[in-house]
Amino acid sequence: MSQVTVILDRLNQGEDGAFEELIPLVYQELRRRANRRLAGAGAGHTLQPTALVHEAYVKLAGGRGISWKGSRHFYNAAAEVMRQIVLNHARSHAAVKRGGQLKRVELEGVEAVLPQDDQTDWEALDRALVQLRAMDERRYQVVMLRYFTGLTDAQVAEALGLSERTVERDWAAARLFLRATLSE
Repeated sequence: MSQVTVILDRLNQGEDGAFEELIPLVYQELRRRANRRLAGAGAGHTLQPTALVHEAYVKLAGGRGISWKGSRHFYNAAAEVMRQIVLNHARSHAAVKRGGQLKRVELEGVEAVLPQDDQTDWEALDRALVQLRAMDERRYQVVMLRYFTGLTDAQVAEALGLSERTVERDWAAARLFLRATLSE
């Protein structure tokens, strides 16, 4: 049993301070994954990995009534929370009342560097993920763990109790479905 699972069991038993012990064990890994996920978001994207992890922590800590079923359950919940945070952030920045139609341009070096647009349509991605979840929960979980928490195939396989080859096939099939859905 992993140290994370042991602490989650203590948390389930209502032990004070257990969640605070959990965070140092998972923080760096969640931050690394958030950094990797947000790295390709483009220059216009303002959500920082540290802010994403901290906001996810606040939401996860607020759910103290949750009965954790192990580290897999925790990481799945973290992936869901991080997806919702990214989606809400994208929605709020796209809102016309906040100048969402305007592009941010840095004044220094304008001639040399053009701002890159964030090409991710987070709302369309969210709709596609909802469709995928309705069709195939396992492939949805693979996407959540690969895309939003940045786990490798081997780590996803371990977390979901699958073979690595099954994870690779599910990841490939889910990507094809998401591409087809998002291109419509």
